[in-house]
Amino acid sequence: MDSLGLFILLMSLCFQWTTAPAAEEVTWTYTGLVGQSEWSTYFPDCGGTSQSPVDVVTTQTKYDPSLIPLTPLGYSQHGNKPFTLYNNGHTAVIELPDWMGLGGLPWLFTAVQMHLHWGSGGPSHGGSEHTINGLSADAELHVVHYNSELYPNMSTAMTQRDGLAVLGILIVTGEETNPAFNNILNYLSRIRHADQKVSIPAFDVHSLLPKDLGRYYRYNGSLTTPPCYQSVIWTLFNERVQISKAQLLKMETILYSSKAEDPDRMLLQDNYRATQPLNHRVVFASFSAESGKELSSGEVTAIVIGVMCGCVGLAVIIRFIVKTIRSTSSWDVLHSNRPAPMSRSTFKFITFDLKTLTYKRFLTTSIFLNHPFIVTHPLL
Repeated sequence: MDSLGLFILLMSLCFQWTTAPAAEEVTWTYTGLVGQSEWSTYFPDCGGTSQSPVDVVTTQTKYDPSLIPLTPLGYSQHGNKPFTLYNNGHTAVIELPDWMGLGGLPWLFTAVQMHLHWGSGGPSHGGSEHTINGLSADAELHVVHYNSELYPNMSTAMTQRDGLAVLGILIVTGEETNPAFNNILNYLSRIRHADQKVSIPAFDVHSLLPKDLGRYYRYNGSLTTPPCYQSVIWTLFNERVQISKAQLLKMETILYSSKAEDPDRMLLQDNYRATQPLNHRVVFASFSAESGKELSSGEVTAIVIGVMCGCVGLAVIIRFIVKTIRSTSSWDVLHSNRPAPMSRSTFKFITFDLKTLTYKRFLTTSIFLNHPFIVTHPLL
């Protein structure tokens, strides 16, 4: 190759290097040109074999008795320092103080932040990232921690296989308002556009979690957004947390993924990643299949009706038995109160005949069914 050709080749490579966007500079989205189907083009880890989220098929989970209940550390001790809430264009993020942590894992993990994922169609239209037996929840809360025993900070830990621990809380809707989530939702109107940030009053983070922290699924996975580092120990709680329909509507409709100065406003919706293949990974469960079996609404209804019918049947049987006992007791009392059979006796009845003035004597006795009674007939 002559010098001119070498020069052209070097210039071409230089041009490609200077014009190719770095992964960190790519503005990714959930749909469109840089949507999740294209993430792996710009972020290679997004095409890895240990990606998240996943669909948890409960019949294929493996019970692990060594999985002990998790222990939130300092979640309720928020102090007087406010939290920071901001819109990063992909979700609403709440930064957490470093005195919050997580116990119950092989290492101590320090809290960093928490954020939400949701859909756009209201209740029963999906929005969670993880699914259980193919069914989505309406939203999902993630609480992110880094391994502070092994690594100095989040940036270092997030690239390591055992660097992060994330709690996944599935959110469903009902009629009642969840006051704990209002600590976040009531301030979303102040960060409507991307890059907006606000301080909010500190609150009890523990109140956002399900009551049962001992029943959960555990697997090794990744961040669910670029750069998709496969560094997460996932804990997905079996118990769902409930918010109201109005709270879900606010979550789905109040934020924009666009900046305030952008001419076109774009609602921040459907910010959840599709489930990824397990690729021979095992999802462990902290509870056995029998104790963790979930009943469908039809099964619950059948059980309730069965219990009610059983109670009615038992009441009828008890009533019959009591009535029989009372009837028998009454007969015994009546039988014991009968007059003793009277011996055959002679009763003298004197009949005074005005014509003859004679005494006549007669005897009459009649006995019937052991109930003796006297029948007298005047002797003419």
